[in-house]
Amino acid sequence: MNKLAILCGLMLFASGAAMASGSNERLTGDAEAGQEKSVTCAACHGQTGNSATGDFPNIAGQHNKYLVKQLMDYRLGAQTNGESGRHNILMADQAINLSDQDIYDLAAFYSAQEHALGSVDEDIVTEAQRLFLGGDTERGITSCAACHGPGGFGMGLAAFPMLQGQHAKYTADQLKQFRSGNRNNDPNGMMRDIASRLTDRDIEILSQYINGLY
Repeated sequence: MNKLAILCGLMLFASGAAMASGSNERLTGDAEAGQEKSVTCAACHGQTGNSATGDFPNIAGQHNKYLVKQLMDYRLGAQTNGESGRHNILMADQAINLSDQDIYDLAAFYSAQEHALGSVDEDIVTEAQRLFLGGDTERGITSCAACHGPGGFGMGLAAFPMLQGQHAKYTADQLKQFRSGNRNNDPNGMMRDIASRLTDRDIEILSQYINGLY
């Protein structure tokens, strides 16, 4: 079955922008410690990071570097009441008191888990695959595969997230947030720029397609 790999440039960039720097780069996550610290996370993300509904993202198997960045952005968003970082009411309470070590431990645990795969309606595959793999030069939309790969696995070292198997609802919600500017923790505004060119139909088919990538 065909699958996907979403919009170009999604999140973080080769620069690893906004990633932990300095002494944080020397931190090593402990997956066992992370599992112990993940008890409260399980209510939304499931025990191994595979959430039950599209209201919450699947984070099992996500790249370690990307998880670290997002948790640090959530923490910063909570500390600044949304002025910086990534602000989310539910995540704010969870992230605000996390130490750097907590973040690295949680990332180590979730990145080591096996992520669930989804499926895609064959009726939209051709249309979605064309946009995902080739973009749309007339509208200035870059290929999603350029940053996330044709199978949606992303690029761990560059902190480009893995997309394959992600809930269609969650992906659609994030693309709409990038499009509106409500989510703005993408370095250099790359995702906001791409999402601003997407129609509701584009977002619908890309989100479904991504769920079926592998």
